[in-house]
Amino acid sequence: MTDLTSHPWFFCGIGGSGMLPLALILRGAGAQVAGSDRSRDQGRTPEKFAWLESLGFELHPQDGSGIVSAQQTLVASAAVEDTVPEMVRAAKLGCPRMSRAQLLAALFNASQTRIAIGGTSGKSTVTGMAGWIMDQAGRDPTIMNGAVMKNYATPTAPFASARVGSGEAFVSEVDESDGSIALYRPSVAVLGNVSLDHKSMEELRDLFGDFLANADVAAINLDDAEVAELAPRAKAVISFGISHADAMIGVVPGSIVEGLTSLSAIIVDRRDGSHHPLALLVPGRHNLANALAALSACYAASIPLSTAVHALGSFVGLARRFDFVGASHSNITVIDDFGHNPDKIAATLKTLKAHPGRVIALFQPHGYGPLRQMGAELAQTFARELGPDDLAILCDPVYFGGTVDQSEGSDRIVRLIEAAGGIAEYIPSRDDCAARIVQLARPGDRVVIMGARDDTLALFARDLLDVLA
Repeated sequence: MTDLTSHPWFFCGIGGSGMLPLALILRGAGAQVAGSDRSRDQGRTPEKFAWLESLGFELHPQDGSGIVSAQQTLVASAAVEDTVPEMVRAAKLGCPRMSRAQLLAALFNASQTRIAIGGTSGKSTVTGMAGWIMDQAGRDPTIMNGAVMKNYATPTAPFASARVGSGEAFVSEVDESDGSIALYRPSVAVLGNVSLDHKSMEELRDLFGDFLANADVAAINLDDAEVAELAPRAKAVISFGISHADAMIGVVPGSIVEGLTSLSAIIVDRRDGSHHPLALLVPGRHNLANALAALSACYAASIPLSTAVHALGSFVGLARRFDFVGASHSNITVIDDFGHNPDKIAATLKTLKAHPGRVIALFQPHGYGPLRQMGAELAQTFARELGPDDLAILCDPVYFGGTVDQSEGSDRIVRLIEAAGGIAEYIPSRDDCAARIVQLARPGDRVVIMGARDDTLALFARDLLDVLA
């Protein structure tokens, strides 16, 4: 860690979900960290940047003015274009440059117990769960998450997407979307699911197979056929699953009880036959699968299953993961959710449809590129999971600037939903979507706000609840 803290750092896009926790971890280890962010310049989520400044981060406009020395290491995601002023200035000064993934891998691989959470859905929740278990078990872990962990969020730390610990364990989600998952050398690799997202299935099978092969032990979900097919790549396996009879860590059939905001089940360790009652404060069978993944990961890291199950009873979830915003006086519920790919959206809609009430789903796609990659699958998901009384509303994708092909947008997805038998509306402006929801909503409705890469969606959900109330 000394090599990483002995010189100054500059983060381009410091407020991003993958960048902010890394900046927190580096500063927590004693490094000097500065940064810029286009969202700050545009006046988006000012409270986040005010908080970072209160912690001692030096923030600059994204105009290159913060790059002042060749000693600074510039951290930028692979998506940042070379024409961005920080890139130009750093190249001129000869500053070393690291991607977000390269820095995370350097921090992660330097740790003694390295727990890497992989998969196309659920990574942030499993990371939060596993980190909380390790914390409650006294292991004092460092946790790197892409979402705010409610267990660590306080009025003075409202954006707690990282925890800096002094123990030997480092728990982190690892990303397959840019291929950087290949950089990590886990003690424990967790693979919950493999499904279409940013890459083709062929590419994903190769990436996740190598991920398992690079680990000392792998925790794998036997309920997912794609994951099960990759199991032979692992050196050693701890298997889990809700329904698979061969899973080492599983669920007693018939023991699952789903509530509106909770879930309970009896966990079985099939190696010794022991039973462990689990009470989750987060809803949905997908969160039960996430819990099994976290339990298996921590068992592989020498945490007793009984200890881990007990710890999950006080896990309160992540911001923007089926986040209950509130209910109006007329019992219209608003939920804020990170759902943005077919699997995540399906999990959220299935959880909602497990209980009575109409669903109005507002979806803001997280970019034009993802719509081209998975638009047809997204449309099929909305058409399949929503009923004849439900409605999907799509606004234009989030766009922060830069060069991107905008020829295929949300209007195409709405047409595909309708062609598949679903009911959907395309309303370009998000504010106009809010007005439409207020016009349509009636007592008993559940309104879910879905999308990624845009922190203002959480504020939008709260403002919508205020209007409905």
